[in-house]
Amino acid sequence: MFDAVIVGGGPRAVATVLRVVARRPDARIRMAIVDAIDVGAGATWRIDQPAEFLNNTTSGSTTIHADDSTRMTGPIVPGPDLVDWAAAIVDCGEHSTPWVLEEARAVRPGSFPSRRLQGVYFREQLAAAEASGHVELARIQGTAVDVRDDGPDERTVVLADGTELRAPIVVLAQGMVQALPSEETQRFERAARELGLVYIAPGMPAEQDWGKVPAGEDVIVRGLGANFFDVVAVLTAGRGGGFEPVAGDARGRLRYLPSGNEPILHAGSRRGVPYRAKADGWAEASPFVARTANPDWFRALAAAEPESLDFRGDVWPSIAREFAVAYLAALSGWAPHALTVSLPEALAALDDAESVGAIDDVLTASIDQGADDGAHAFTIDSLRRPTRGKQVSPERWRRQVEQLVESELGSMSSPDEHPRAAVNRAMGALRGQAARLAVSGVLEGRSAVTDFEGWFNADGLFLASGPPSGRTREVLALIDAGLLRLTGPETSVSLDVEAGEFVARSAITGIEVRARALIEPRMSKGKVPATDDPLLRALLDSGRARVHARRARDGAAVETDSMEATGASLEEGEPGLNLVRRDGSVDDRVVVLGIPALSTQPGSAIGATPRKPSPLLAGADVAARQIVRLASQQRQS
Repeated sequence: MFDAVIVGGGPRAVATVLRVVARRPDARIRMAIVDAIDVGAGATWRIDQPAEFLNNTTSGSTTIHADDSTRMTGPIVPGPDLVDWAAAIVDCGEHSTPWVLEEARAVRPGSFPSRRLQGVYFREQLAAAEASGHVELARIQGTAVDVRDDGPDERTVVLADGTELRAPIVVLAQGMVQALPSEETQRFERAARELGLVYIAPGMPAEQDWGKVPAGEDVIVRGLGANFFDVVAVLTAGRGGGFEPVAGDARGRLRYLPSGNEPILHAGSRRGVPYRAKADGWAEASPFVARTANPDWFRALAAAEPESLDFRGDVWPSIAREFAVAYLAALSGWAPHALTVSLPEALAALDDAESVGAIDDVLTASIDQGADDGAHAFTIDSLRRPTRGKQVSPERWRRQVEQLVESELGSMSSPDEHPRAAVNRAMGALRGQAARLAVSGVLEGRSAVTDFEGWFNADGLFLASGPPSGRTREVLALIDAGLLRLTGPETSVSLDVEAGEFVARSAITGIEVRARALIEPRMSKGKVPATDDPLLRALLDSGRARVHARRARDGAAVETDSMEATGASLEEGEPGLNLVRRDGSVDDRVVVLGIPALSTQPGSAIGATPRKPSPLLAGADVAARQIVRLASQQRQS
């Protein structure tokens, strides 16, 4: 019998243990942590993954210890952030794992560490918590398949091998969950087996067999999001290739030095272009200041009647207008010859534009669309459709990709001046405020799910959650070298069974590629209704959990991608973040943390940053107070 069982061994589990220790329980608390991959690091930060897989947040933005910026009921107990921990290793001059010392030497507040190094950091913070003497941990590698209700005071976590772990409380901290394979994925997997093709299905990059991707051959890549950059790294630098600076290029352009072991990558997606990079020193770049969509504007919207606002109609035009203002203001300094009117005239016209279509009309009229071969053309629509849905020739697309390379180099190296960087920065500042607006309950249910949680979140990831600038420079160098070729927007993939080939084709550029290998560098992003996680499936299918739904204006229930959990009170002794059953009752002995309950715990998917409020750490403290309270009650009974 344990005092608590935590399912999932990544940062949410580590943070929960740390918060238990911070509360100084009157007796040692026995906890079991279950993870199929790595207790302490979890799947995302597993320590056996390639060094090429990097975080997309800086070392200085990473901690697992709470400070007074996060509202909690438990006490603050200081601990090292990732930078301090790495510095201590360097000062010591040794580590039981040699590569840890080598990578720690490269850690700076603005650097992007490998994910495996961050995994070691998490593991060592967990070990330090156990060494405090306040907790006793059982680290169990296995797969949880069910949580059995054995009465009002006991839950049992059942593992795939039949092991049963009993406790008065269970914390579900799985993190990112994968989806059930689609019919198309199953068809491609079957064809790969029968026809001798290579197919890398969607999933965690660290869990894939990259060795089977052929060298020197054409390979189709479908997906240009965050995982795409991992794929490019492991198939180039990870195969002996190298990069060197281009002499005289002040923007940091790189040249690729091939090893001969690389494939030729043909990559496409719906947008057709990769996620935008974080700029050099992006954390220190000048902060974005909204012209009208400022905090007061968001607060006024949050005070509206519940479920009364439509995100697309009432919120998005003002955010889009800020993007337009940011772009034009930066363009007036970066390439003033590209403006057809004065900046004050353009801004005045934007003030009168009430719809996104009208905003695009102003942008089209204010910018010389042909200046520098169209390099400065910009509309809100082009963020999602680079050619605005118009078909272009392969040659025109190649010129547009060349412009993209130049724009990214400028955006990364001049984050305070480049128009592209200005739009990225605006999204980075506004998407968090939009998320808080969604939480306030003022968005109509269907709009909240389809618009905010759908395309707007995707746009936010594209513009403001991209890779480190160094990784993007490597991708651009591969484009220059001809080893990475972008097929274009609206790229679809089919299977030619007779030829024994995958076929990729862009509906916009007409570019078609045939290859015997297909890579899909994407994940399900934690979508619970379609998950293949056996534990969540057991809970949902049996009615012991339900998918969170929002109420649409017509009365219909619109399902989100998350499980439903209760809110969290700041009152000491209160439960919180507890699982909601299908019938609406609450299981106060099961706590859900983070991604599986993202729609009711916004921001909890993001790691903790020193001196910034952290939903991840706040949730861990809510779980810890329930663990400590129930353990105390158990011993008194």
